[in-house]
Amino acid sequence: MKTAELYRSAGAVAWRPAAAVALAVAFAVLPGTRADAAPACSDRGARAPEARCESLAFGGRERTYRLYVPAQRPAKAPVLVVLHGGGGGGASMEALTGGAFNRRADEVGAIIVYPDGVGRGWNDGRHDLRSRATQDAVDDVGYLRALVDALDRGFGVDHDRIFVSGMSNGGMMTLRLACEASDLFTGFVAVAASLGEDLADTCRPAVVRPLALVDGTADPIVPFDGGEVRVLGAGRGRVIGAERTLALFGRRAGCTGSTAAPPLDRVADDGTALVVREATACKDGARLVLYEVDGGGHAWPGGRRYAREWLIGRVSAELDASDAAWRFLGLDAGTPGPR
Repeated sequence: MKTAELYRSAGAVAWRPAAAVALAVAFAVLPGTRADAAPACSDRGARAPEARCESLAFGGRERTYRLYVPAQRPAKAPVLVVLHGGGGGGASMEALTGGAFNRRADEVGAIIVYPDGVGRGWNDGRHDLRSRATQDAVDDVGYLRALVDALDRGFGVDHDRIFVSGMSNGGMMTLRLACEASDLFTGFVAVAASLGEDLADTCRPAVVRPLALVDGTADPIVPFDGGEVRVLGAGRGRVIGAERTLALFGRRAGCTGSTAAPPLDRVADDGTALVVREATACKDGARLVLYEVDGGGHAWPGGRRYAREWLIGRVSAELDASDAAWRFLGLDAGTPGPR
């Protein structure tokens, strides 16, 4: 593995994705979109503090990803894996979040990696998802394990701080990892996603790790209360919904209570409000949180608008999902882990 080449400048840089990346954002998070284009990883037009393209041979394929490695980092660095939505790629996920994770990585020496799914999608456990990754039964759990192993060999990884976050199809893949790979990954943040019905029936994590869900109640693609995922009228499998997903992990963790903070409506004109729900009295200190975005759509709150409101709903300004994920996973400077 070659070390990522980082673009830096002496002064402050306004982070703007290249035109090609910006276009990709428009298709980044539509779950299950069929796309068999060339690998999404591209360095074209890279600017600070963007990541660089790398690749890893796994499962008979050359798997690509974008990698950001701070110049200064501990011998064993925390890792955040960020998973794109269906139809997107690592570059579009980096653009969707405005490069926020890259900028903050320097604070704690964290490694940020944006993998590309096969056919621009992830095999997230929905058997009826019409995507190349699902139809080819791609072993994405195995691939993401292998990717962490490669990062460990190349840079050194803190195995107590290996985290995953993703949106839509990538959020559902994050939840699959929470079910099937909690021996390796130690914290999860899933945005605009809930467990697929198939996976909910088989989800038996070895240990319940800290998990946060960020879901809009008015998501027109992945229904907050569960049901069929739909994109432009076409079905993309079924999910159990945000509250049932939180409850399922709560049962697995032996949680016996829950709390809900009063609604926050700090941005009066964005049409959304925020309710934070949390499971309580969980075994082994597991933390399970639902950031319920009342009126929010199929979006990364605080992130870029990648499509018209009629298609994805509102992008809430009540929550910065990048900041919330960073803080929830305990990646703030001086914090040891999820909190």
